[in-house]
Amino acid sequence: MHSVLQGLWPGRGSRVRPPTSIGAQGAPRRDLPPSGGTYLKANEASQVSDRYMDIVSTNIDTMSTSNSTVIEAQGLYKSFEEIKAVQDLSFAIPAGKVLGLLGPNGAGKTTAVKMLTTLLPIDQGSASIAGFDVAERPEAVRRVIGLAGQSAAVDEKLTPRENLELFSWLYKIPRKERRARIEGLIDRFDMTEFADRPVAKCSGGQRRRLDVVAALVAQPQALFLDEPTTGLDPRSRSELWDAVQALAAEGTAILLTSQYLEEADRLSDHVIVLDKGREVAAGSPEALKKRMGQDVLEIHVSSEDDRSTAVGAVTESAVMTSVAGSQQLDINVEGGAAQSLQLLRRIDDAGVSIVDFQLRRPTLDDVFLALTGAPTSDSGVTPS
Repeated sequence: MHSVLQGLWPGRGSRVRPPTSIGAQGAPRRDLPPSGGTYLKANEASQVSDRYMDIVSTNIDTMSTSNSTVIEAQGLYKSFEEIKAVQDLSFAIPAGKVLGLLGPNGAGKTTAVKMLTTLLPIDQGSASIAGFDVAERPEAVRRVIGLAGQSAAVDEKLTPRENLELFSWLYKIPRKERRARIEGLIDRFDMTEFADRPVAKCSGGQRRRLDVVAALVAQPQALFLDEPTTGLDPRSRSELWDAVQALAAEGTAILLTSQYLEEADRLSDHVIVLDKGREVAAGSPEALKKRMGQDVLEIHVSSEDDRSTAVGAVTESAVMTSVAGSQQLDINVEGGAAQSLQLLRRIDDAGVSIVDFQLRRPTLDDVFLALTGAPTSDSGVTPS
């Protein structure tokens, strides 16, 4: 989060305390205790305002219709020496829609997000946010986006409330709106209990929640959520999902990356599956699941040896997915319950100890395994 906001401020990462009010002559008041940063002088504040006045006054409201494209990528490429992180990635996200970018670790999801949010240069191709070219107008892009990266990026010496105040000030939210907006976010995301506690003393989940909320301070036209619910408990995750759906309903275009298939299934209007930097499938969650075309017999066994034995027992007569090191076997079945019973008898005759089984419809996890050969939790190194 701080990396994006540094582009809004010429100090490039220097800590600045937002003034709480302006005196009669335009000078910031100094009636608050210092926080380790410095106050702005009146002429410095004026220079910053002048610097971005053209951005605020020209084409800042580009979402004149509900069908307008807010986030657009055309033929994006990014390499790190010999590693091709992203290859020929294209998509468009209209206002009020959520795109899920899915794939195993190392597929290029985070690299794509970093290019779209001006944190990495684009090697080839183009991208625009709310009509602003990412390469040519990076400062304008930063003013209309919100970003919650994979790790918390807030000031640990400040409280969550102070962090939100800092972000709102950097985003130039009018002082009259600032307090109400911050209090609304604190209440909406159940942060009251720790809002005035130094971030250094907050739990990992609380820090993660603050990082996501900080991305919402400016009510951005485009919101980028890179695995936003990592570290959140089930209740907080569900609350965040509700908030994402509400933001989309209000017209925000959202790009979501996630390791939770349930999350993508619930939130995404459209999904792109990446593998080794390339798109391997795209469509609505339901359309992708229908591509499987078959029910899935999910079998849990007592050991990895049993799993290997079960694979050998049915491998000639069924298409299956089996993850090394696990005790689960997923078999695609066309014959429904009748074929499932035959397969179960064959596995049982092979001496396998079956702990549990179920016949179910395909999930996005099945789509992942079928398309990429690896589950979403597969280990790997993501280029950065």
